[in-house]
Amino acid sequence: MQIRPILAALRRHRVAAFLIGMEIALACAILCNALFLISARIDTMQVSSGVDEDRLVVVSLDGVDDNAAADLAARLRSGLAGIAGVQSVAVTNAVPFGQQAGEAGFRLRADDPHYDNQGHFYVGGPALPSTLGLQLAEGRWFTPDEFGPISEFLPRSPSIMLDSEYARTLWPGESPLGKTVYAIDKAFRVVGTYRSLLRPNPNPGHTHNTLLLAGIPGKGLASVYVLRTAPGKADQVLQAARALVARVAPAVVVNQDYTDTISGLRRSYFAADRAMAGMLVGVIAALLLVTALGIVGLASFWVQQRRKQIGVRRALGATRGDILRYFQTENFLIVSFGIALGMVLAFGLNLVLMSRYELPRLPLFYLPAGALLLWVLGQLAVLAPALRAAAVPPVVATRSV
Repeated sequence: MQIRPILAALRRHRVAAFLIGMEIALACAILCNALFLISARIDTMQVSSGVDEDRLVVVSLDGVDDNAAADLAARLRSGLAGIAGVQSVAVTNAVPFGQQAGEAGFRLRADDPHYDNQGHFYVGGPALPSTLGLQLAEGRWFTPDEFGPISEFLPRSPSIMLDSEYARTLWPGESPLGKTVYAIDKAFRVVGTYRSLLRPNPNPGHTHNTLLLAGIPGKGLASVYVLRTAPGKADQVLQAARALVARVAPAVVVNQDYTDTISGLRRSYFAADRAMAGMLVGVIAALLLVTALGIVGLASFWVQQRRKQIGVRRALGATRGDILRYFQTENFLIVSFGIALGMVLAFGLNLVLMSRYELPRLPLFYLPAGALLLWVLGQLAVLAPALRAAAVPPVVATRSV
């Protein structure tokens, strides 16, 4: 198949070819970025929390103060621990996919005037690591004498633990044990790291930048009770826990949005991401449909216009396969022009999204993926008009002059 006659024909129809090429370029730019956004959302939704999600129930209460209502808090913990199927109960300030309650900046040098690092500080009592199912990565857990009440935002204990993956980003190639973290007006010494603990509000840029402090949430903090259940008992325990709180502390406000199983909190947290991913899939489907219809319409129009040309070529010995390849090659050239321009537009659109919405840079492998999809779409869209052109008998095509 010679390309020069096809290019000459396209030059005679440059406006229509250019418009289709621009449509494909726009489709390529949107398609590559939409696929990237969908992939990023799916990766975020599949992030590991680091806890035993299917065995954890969270009861989030407002208005519970261990200092002012120690008896009530003790009765709540005792009552929750007595529910059938509950293996342990811990109190904390937050949980993965729950309400954010400990976000703060910190620094790694005492003489640094800026808090360049940002993380979520989990605060919990002695039972929290085992209740959540955390695994020790390096160092040790807190000792009993390190736990105490919280003064303002942070506990008085000088010990701190970090997510092991996050610790490696803070001190690359070094052991974090013995390092110092400075937060607000306090200095904390790293005594250990745990394998994984997700922050309450994970996003593509921040997932496991978490720190764990030894303290018992009380004054100034909403109380979050975490219940570790026997396998398969989480939903049953959740209902029983709601009933117990209503009976033992009727005046306490139960935060319904954050009282659920961890699995339920995950579903709720990522509901918007699932909706956005579904919307982007719909946008891609609509975009590909419009692009395909544009290719089909243009190819059908050109087949109708070129009936004489097709008849002459058939009379000169061109086979149906030659006619079919002609239209497919022509379409391939138009689509390739649109894809080349679309790749440039894809990067431009990604730069806008990066500056406006803090999205990461578009990985290069999305460009060939989008190009391949559009090439396949273009060949499938032009196939029906090309087959109709190849099926026209030479005599009929000649008489249509």
